[in-house]
This record gives sequence, structure tokens and C-alpha cells, in this order.
Amino acid sequence: MVAGKGRPDPQKSLVGFTVGDVHYAVPIAAVREIVNPLPLTVLPHSPPAVAGVTNHRGSVIPVIDLRGRFGLPRGEDQRRAKWILVEVERHLVGLMVDGVTEVFGTGGAELKPAPSLGGGDDVRGIIGVASHAENMVFVLDVARFDALVSPLVAQGLIGPGDGL
Repeated sequence: MVAGKGRPDPQKSLVGFTVGDVHYAVPIAAVREIVNPLPLTVLPHSPPAVAGVTNHRGSVIPVIDLRGRFGLPRGEDQRRAKWILVEVERHLVGLMVDGVTEVFGTGGAELKPAPSLGGGDDVRGIIGVASHAENMVFVLDVARFDALVSPLVAQGLIGPGDGL
């Protein structure tokens, strides 16, 4: 096998991205792919953080606006915006982010516990904090996004296994 080709580096276990001025990451094992934004259909009665749904390769995928989820205004510069498609339970979910930074690892270090900030800790869904390239990176628990997707399944707006 050619050097640099083949299996991904197991030390690179996180996909980094930005929302506003803050650095975040999700476990690479949950990431299906990274895509440019697609046309959205807004759904009535969906949770506020759900920007809508999109048709991606024949599957209806809910898209979560992380700026809205974190209480930030809509981004001005959409040129670098990306969607990270992650597997949540049995669904594919799009995460709207301002920009994808890189795939990286923790260098073998354990994640530091997320600081407790009182009310809303459960909404943030941060499983830990890593340091990378002189930045503090908040690692998100993608399973927390199931709470946003489940009502859409219950309403029949998306199928129980759409996207997978």
C-alpha cells in the first residue's frame, strides 16, 4: 500500500468546525460526509433549531442550524458554510456550520470535562473539551440531536431510517 493512502489515521478522531468564533468538533465515526449547502424546505411545527429538510441523494434529511441552536444570529458570510452529515441513532442529520476546519485528534489526551454553566447544559450537548492548534474545541455529543429529529419522525415528516 502506498504511504499516505489507505486507512485513515486512528489518531485523527474528530472533525473540527466553527460556529461563530467558537471551535467545535464531532467524532469522525459519526460523520458520513461533508457537503455544500443544498436547497431547504422549511417544515411547519418543527423545533426552532431545525432549519428544514433537504433531499440528499433521494433521502429526506433534517438539517439543524447550529447558530440557532446556540442562540447566535444567522451568519452573514455563507461562502465557507458547510453541512456535516452525521449519523444520529438511525437517521442522517445535517449540521449547518460556518466552516469546517480539519480532521484532528487529541494526541492521546482524554477530553476535559465541559464546564458546568447551569441552565441549558443539557441543550448544549458538549461531551468534553479538547485543545487543538492553540484553540479550545468543544466536542459535541451527536446523540443529543436525536431529540430534535424524533418529533419529525413522529409527525411522519421523515422516515424512521431516512438517509441510512
